[in-house]
Amino acid sequence: MKQNETPPKTTGPKKYAYIIVGLLSLGIGAVGVVLPLVPTTPFVLLAAICFGKSSHRLHTWFTSTRLYKKNIEGMITKKALTIRAKLMLLAMITGFMGLSFLAMRLTSAPLAPQFILAVVWVLHVLYFGFWVRTAK
Repeated sequence: MKQNETPPKTTGPKKYAYIIVGLLSLGIGAVGVVLPLVPTTPFVLLAAICFGKSSHRLHTWFTSTRLYKKNIEGMITKKALTIRAKLMLLAMITGFMGLSFLAMRLTSAPLAPQFILAVVWVLHVLYFGFWVRTAK
């Protein structure tokens, strides 16, 4: 949302749910700056979406923070991610999907869900590797 746009129309419990999810995501994203195993970009992106849907004032504040500018401003404005952000996202996706795949193998899950998980992983790699532009 740009500065001259009207505030979001979300009201009532839905507005507060967006604010709560946004604050939690922001907190997890901030922890991810310090801890290498916790991803930053997806949580900061979720916070931006939630703040944009809930509160014009929160969204304006958040888009002026260094955390936002460093991690996702390029994705929002230029539709591109830095190579570091791409690698972090792909590492996180690979890690979580790898754990899921391992759990399915250990529990003798049918092959269909394992195949679907592998296809979803390949699509993520292709999307972030080739479709999302790399910012300099």
